[in-house]
Amino acid sequence: MRNQVLLIGAITLCLGACTGAKASSVAKTDSTAQSASASTAAAPVAPNVITVHAKDFSFATPTQIPAGLTTINMINDGPGLHHVEMIRLDSGKTITDLEKAFALPASPPAWAVFTGGPNAVDPGKTSSATIDLLPGNYVMICLVDFPGGVPHFAKGMLMPVTVTAATAGPPAAAPTPDETITLTNYAFALSAPLTAGPHVFEVKNTADQPHEVAMIKLAPGKTAEQFLAFMAKPAGPPPASAVGGITPFTGGPTYFTADITPGNYALICFVPDAKDGKPHFMHGMTKTITVM
Repeated sequence: MRNQVLLIGAITLCLGACTGAKASSVAKTDSTAQSASASTAAAPVAPNVITVHAKDFSFATPTQIPAGLTTINMINDGPGLHHVEMIRLDSGKTITDLEKAFALPASPPAWAVFTGGPNAVDPGKTSSATIDLLPGNYVMICLVDFPGGVPHFAKGMLMPVTVTAATAGPPAAAPTPDETITLTNYAFALSAPLTAGPHVFEVKNTADQPHEVAMIKLAPGKTAEQFLAFMAKPAGPPPASAVGGITPFTGGPTYFTADITPGNYALICFVPDAKDGKPHFMHGMTKTITVM
């Protein structure tokens, strides 16, 4: 009898040890799986990316894109300057309504919401910007009116774009900026001195009307005033090159990238003022920067 009791006790101890080892193994497996799951969940989601080919005078790009943070890479295939402006049409308005509104000598209506996009670059170059798109109907448009003073959308450079509801999942993470540009009526403020090299710019508009960042690199010995005079009346070689920025928007933040090389740069806002219709640079919204 004593031997039977000892045998039963040994079996019980063995079963307990085996069960404990198995439970420990399962717990470790679950912990590892949870850690992997948490790591996967924590991985940042990149913004949606679309490519836009711009030329005289049209865009080639998808006409339906999902909502959320979206990086727009505009390739300038034309012989002159082009940019991308995304305008959201609220209140059930259409592209025809927008064209009619732009034909009037008045500020754009409230239902035309300027959300930005990549600003102008020289022919053959690429301009990149990241903006947050809400679901709705948009118009992709080029507001550039150089040369000749006729905006490119009046020559057919606009197209409807539908932004559809985003699929389920975590939201995309915003780009990590190393420089912030704050826009006010009527000034540019940089968070730090601009240095040579590739940069991710965060742009915030704290004003009550749209503003933009048109970034240009001045030719040696040239000034922003000479560039603006050239834009008004072209003569001879351009005194600057366009390197991108953000087209008109309200609120923000928005983001753009640019590879900065040593030289003199200018930030300019060409947006017509909501009160007097004069371009904002005539209100002093320019900034010259020297990069060593």
